[in-house]
Amino acid sequence: MSALTSAQADDLRQALRIAERRSGLRFGLFLGEPAAGGRRHFAERLHAALGAEAAHAVVVLVDPRGRGIEIVTGESARPRLTDAACRLTAMSMATAFSAGDLIGGLLYGVNALGEQATARR
Repeated sequence: MSALTSAQADDLRQALRIAERRSGLRFGLFLGEPAAGGRRHFAERLHAALGAEAAHAVVVLVDPRGRGIEIVTGESARPRLTDAACRLTAMSMATAFSAGDLIGGLLYGVNALGEQATARR
């Protein structure tokens, strides 16, 4: 899978800023192959690395090569982004990825999570 163009990276940064501004949560996105230990463990480590901000954060890990998505939510984010909402978002992202639309799936995921978190604010 090819790397993101600079325009695509800019679009993702903008989507993350909008999601953060609207929801009041911190959003992080990791795109790539996770380190040893598995996707979930790596996503949880990334989330924990946010320190004091972790409680108010959402980390989305996308492993295109391994075809996996993990969404980790902090304590105060969890009531606003339920497991069911995260699963549904991940399924929609995976559908876009399987159609060859990496950037569309990433943007959809960030936007959907930001909107859901805002609606339950």
